[in-house]
Amino acid sequence: MIRRRQFIMLLGGAAVWPVAARGQQPSKLPVIGFLSAASPSLLVSAFLQGLQEAGYTEQQNVRIEYRYARGAYQQLPALAAELVDMRVDLIVAAGTPAVRVAKTASTRPTPAIPVIFSMASDPVAEGFVASLNRPGGNMTGITSISGSLAPKRLDLMRGFLHDDAAIAILVNPSNPLASAERRDTEAAARAVGQRLEVLTASSVGEIDQAFASLKQRGVRALIIAADIFYYGQMQRLATLAAQQLVPTMGPLRDFPAEGGLLSYGASISEVNRQSGIVVGRVLKGARPAELPVQQPTKFELVLNLKTARALGIEVPATVLATADEVIE
Repeated sequence: MIRRRQFIMLLGGAAVWPVAARGQQPSKLPVIGFLSAASPSLLVSAFLQGLQEAGYTEQQNVRIEYRYARGAYQQLPALAAELVDMRVDLIVAAGTPAVRVAKTASTRPTPAIPVIFSMASDPVAEGFVASLNRPGGNMTGITSISGSLAPKRLDLMRGFLHDDAAIAILVNPSNPLASAERRDTEAAARAVGQRLEVLTASSVGEIDQAFASLKQRGVRALIIAADIFYYGQMQRLATLAAQQLVPTMGPLRDFPAEGGLLSYGASISEVNRQSGIVVGRVLKGARPAELPVQQPTKFELVLNLKTARALGIEVPATVLATADEVIE
């Protein structure tokens, strides 16, 4: 008997087939492979919420296989290969490093496995999709595109300086996107004559070392770059910033929620919720090639006023006036 996957190949149809056409038996649940460069986090609950809004509940009418690299990006290819070998029906890739690996792994079978991504970079520039409106191929998803926010983040942190002290940016050199965010921030600093220090950390120990060096470097404000590994370290980062008494901006709301001073960026929870909705559409038969890549429509400034008081700093009036949320 010809297996269904072989039969589809013999028909010679499209390069990627919607999940509804991939041939699940009525008694078998569709399987999602969830590939993340980070550690397990609360963001998964936002994804599951979106999936449920689309009509799918884990263990009821869909099964999910989770694979986390926990910040060790070099493990992603092996994790992606596991999912492909399991013949998952769809891959969810969280974070640009995971998306890059999923792009390669998903095209190993024929037809290609649909990939839904959530990431903070430009999927067209990365070569994941042909265009935002018409992705083509087997990939689509959500992008929060945070690199372009560098000038705004720098401007917000300059408001906390009272002299010509340096601002630092903390980046993960293991992240392929680190060079772009560093470059954008350096350009923004040059444009306004701001002294900028670049700190690097790709492990917990290196994070500790980076914070310990702030005073020696004359740093009086810190920006934490968007990075999937840092997303799992928000509480630690907030604690270290408080210990060093340095005003610090994180890339997402979790940072001030954990006691950090402020954050500016897209709502990552909303990005993950939207990715769950898109996954549901693909499970019902939509083709990734025809689903436009979604972008955030709102960027949030979140301030923890309690932390500001603990640090003994005065919050600039412009920050207070424009904050979307104030935690007290």
